Amino acid sequence: MSGKKPKAGARRPDLLLGGHLDVEQALAAARTTHTLGLEPGADDRIRKSAERIYAAVKAREWVYGVTTGFGSNAVNPIDEADAPALQRNLLVSHAFGEGPPLPDEVVRLALLLRIHALAQGFSGIRPQTLGALMRLYEADVLAVVPTRGSVGASGDLAPLSYLALPLIGEGEARVGGRTMSARAALRKVGLQAQELSFKEGLALVNGMQVTLAIALFALEQAERLVRTADVAAALTCEALAGRSSAFDARIHKARRQAGQQESAKRLRGLLAGSQLVDAPVESIPGKRKAPQDAYGIRCAPQVHGASIDGIGFARGVFEREIDAVTDNPLVFGKDILSGGNFHGQPLALASDHLKLCIHELGSISERRVATLIDPHMNEGLPPYLAPAAGLHSGFMIPQYAAAALTSESKGLCFPASADSVPTGANIEDHVSMAPIAARRAREVGDLVESILAIELMCAAQATQLRALAPGPASTRVIEAVRTALPFRAQDRPWKDSLPRVKALIRDGTIVRAAGV
Repeated sequence: MSGKKPKAGARRPDLLLGGHLDVEQALAAARTTHTLGLEPGADDRIRKSAERIYAAVKAREWVYGVTTGFGSNAVNPIDEADAPALQRNLLVSHAFGEGPPLPDEVVRLALLLRIHALAQGFSGIRPQTLGALMRLYEADVLAVVPTRGSVGASGDLAPLSYLALPLIGEGEARVGGRTMSARAALRKVGLQAQELSFKEGLALVNGMQVTLAIALFALEQAERLVRTADVAAALTCEALAGRSSAFDARIHKARRQAGQQESAKRLRGLLAGSQLVDAPVESIPGKRKAPQDAYGIRCAPQVHGASIDGIGFARGVFEREIDAVTDNPLVFGKDILSGGNFHGQPLALASDHLKLCIHELGSISERRVATLIDPHMNEGLPPYLAPAAGLHSGFMIPQYAAAALTSESKGLCFPASADSVPTGANIEDHVSMAPIAARRAREVGDLVESILAIELMCAAQATQLRALAPGPASTRVIEAVRTALPFRAQDRPWKDSLPRVKALIRDGTIVRAAGV
């Protein structure tokens, strides 16, 4: 397959690899398979780099992982006749890990990203081997890849080894949602196992594509959550009959932080048309005369905005990494150079920062929940938002849950990138732990999704306890929440209300209802 004009009757590729992919293209290709092709010129680069590796073997050049062993075994020469066994042995020996399998969409994305990196043409892999990988993706043959086992230094060695095993007919794979042996999977889709040549095993397992796949899903979630956080904050501001002055554009322009200005602008739009915000004190029974609100409302743009900026930083790192070449050694014309592009530090630091940005959205949200249920702070609303206080506990326990989730999120925020456990007989004397950072970002995202869902549940209840009407955006958000959780006039079983509200966040219903 190539970027050349397809033959008559051939299906035209709908995704070209070996050039540039953006975040949205990558995530779309993770959810449903595409027909793959190569960017113009990529096939020529791939062929030439493979030829240079072949020439190095014939000339008996000392090339890491080609004519030598791996890691600390690089001092041991390898005969040309043993090259296929060397590359196969690398895959089967390095496929060692533990934990539940990664989701299919993560594996599918990792496979696509690995193909894209190899298609850049610096890795020495043969065109036919790359083509076989492309056919695996198109047939949706997905390796079973354990969650844990990578330190993110010589790339995602263990998970990428699992990812590549079906190519040589080893390991387990999933086809159509069923798990089977890789050989059975290949038979099912009409493909054959491949024999690897010089450097090809090393090219397959050296890289950060499994970590990157996890991180891209965390990024997508974070970008949705930061908008949801603004929606939830606006609804809470309505419920508390808050003051709009804290969102005045002049305040945020003076701070000069782009994310803060974006959040404040969004909050102003969400609060437009509200009868509750800036309502006269006498129109809100129990309303305090304080000239400003608690930080959870007043400083929402500053907190959410910092997360917006941090998430934007992570997006930049991840998008550059999509097109990155991360194996070793690399072929540049006549030069075969050993380096360290497989080291995951860029992804580790960006994922750790992303994780903190997501956590802070949940941390301030929990404080808004606490304000909503506290009769000393909630501007005349009943304790715990129960219309009949005392007899009913209302939203007391959802705040407990939000507090517990926030504490658990804090515990996950220790930076994985701050830790390094040397591996490979101290050849790999500094490792990134990027896979852990990316996984933790996803885990924190799931917790914060629950915290924001709890805030939406509480704020919808509180707003409907007011006599005045919220703005149009908040009204639509309340209507969406009511599809999952009816107004609670009295205590009754919660059943699946929290996961149902979470689902409204996850599928984008909440941000669409708000118009953001």
